[in-house]
Amino acid sequence: MVGGAAKLTVGAAIVQILILDLVFSVDSIITAVGMTDEIAIMFIAVISAVIVMLLAAEPLSRFIAGNPTIVMLALAFLLMIGMTLIADGLGFHVPKGYIYAAMGFSALVESLNMLARRKRQRDKAAGIEPTAH
Repeated sequence: MVGGAAKLTVGAAIVQILILDLVFSVDSIITAVGMTDEIAIMFIAVISAVIVMLLAAEPLSRFIAGNPTIVMLALAFLLMIGMTLIADGLGFHVPKGYIYAAMGFSALVESLNMLARRKRQRDKAAGIEPTAH
């Protein structure tokens, strides 16, 4: 949709949550299978992961809706990690400290931006004029 906000129906949101839940459940299953031979532990791992995801879905959704730049930051992190994995696969070693430092710095900058946005919104709601710095 050009020039307008995309609308998400309740049904579409439920489908997205179910798909993400399925993807992360499969990930949990693979992890649990790789870590243990006990079927009970595998069940517990999968059930726990599903419960956590269901409980976290709504708060995370509200957080992301209120902070859309977080989505871009997460995408940038995924791209950086993907490029690092490709580089490692091609024989180029990238020290993990560089990756963590870049991610930490980016997260810090985004946190400061979020705080500044909140302050501007509070000031605007209170009728306080912005000051030039």
